[in-house]
Amino acid sequence: MENLPELKQFFKDKTILVTGGTGSIGEQIVSSLLSYQPKKIVIFSKDDSKQYLMKQKYLTYKNLFFLLGDIRDYDSIEYATRGTDFVFHVAALKQVPICEENPFEAVKTNIIGSENVIRACIFNNVKKVVNVSTDKAVNPTNTMGATKFISEKMFTNANTKLNNKETVFCSVRFGNVINSRGSVIPLFMKQAKDGKPLTVTDPGMTRFIMSISNAANLTLKSIYFSRGGETFIFKMKAIRILTLAEVIQSHYANKGVTNLTVQVVGSRPGEKLFEELIYDHEVNHVVENDELYVILPQKGKDILPFRSCPSPMIRSDKLEFLSKDDILKMIETLEDTW
Repeated sequence: MENLPELKQFFKDKTILVTGGTGSIGEQIVSSLLSYQPKKIVIFSKDDSKQYLMKQKYLTYKNLFFLLGDIRDYDSIEYATRGTDFVFHVAALKQVPICEENPFEAVKTNIIGSENVIRACIFNNVKKVVNVSTDKAVNPTNTMGATKFISEKMFTNANTKLNNKETVFCSVRFGNVINSRGSVIPLFMKQAKDGKPLTVTDPGMTRFIMSISNAANLTLKSIYFSRGGETFIFKMKAIRILTLAEVIQSHYANKGVTNLTVQVVGSRPGEKLFEELIYDHEVNHVVENDELYVILPQKGKDILPFRSCPSPMIRSDKLEFLSKDDILKMIETLEDTW
């Protein structure tokens, strides 16, 4: 994904808040932002252990500040947004099985927490806010997807409601982010290293996939392009989960890990066989460039440099899949970063 030269001027000398900034994606966003010389980046999260580790990693950066708090607590997020230009809202409960088992907690974080972020940003006249969402918000079959669907609606609606006169809100939809915490590739690689069966829930399952650096860059570009109410989607590749497991099985067998098996364990509650990027009713409001689809709000303004898009590719089972060679290269690259 190419960098926009305009981003340097856009972020330079700005004060930026990243909720969930100690998570995989949040930290990558922080790392990407540092190259644009912002005045200040505030990393807001509720995990003191992750904050400690991240502080040690970025000790030389004097424009990073860490703030312990929870988006469920309005007062703490209201304090965090004071004097802020841009907010990247990444904090969420993202694990499908955990949200399925704890729907009340998922609602508190993903819906009520998001409302707190919205209200705090409007109250403090934040310029722009981007909400990190997921393809699971499209035709959701699980609690996590349903809560993210609602949060997307809130971020679109916030552009014209709650007496909002200044703050621009938008969302981004991600697929599976390679090497993010809890994602399938690190799970399979750990299972293989430990000599355990690679657990595939359904042999027909497909997913959209993107690198963590592309996820961060998409988010930075989205907040730059947004005029209010859009949903930005990276044009991703698709992958068969069974093929992924087979490539990892073969790769580790060549490293001497013998007797590895692929075990089909059955779909988990709320799990879909394929993912979708865009609702049917959104298709007529989609524009694109070479990297992104953008769903415009029904009363939204066109955004340059995007063009009309009559037939977006919206299902993970309808795309050309990554080849085994491509998957192997991806695995080898990931191993180099571990």
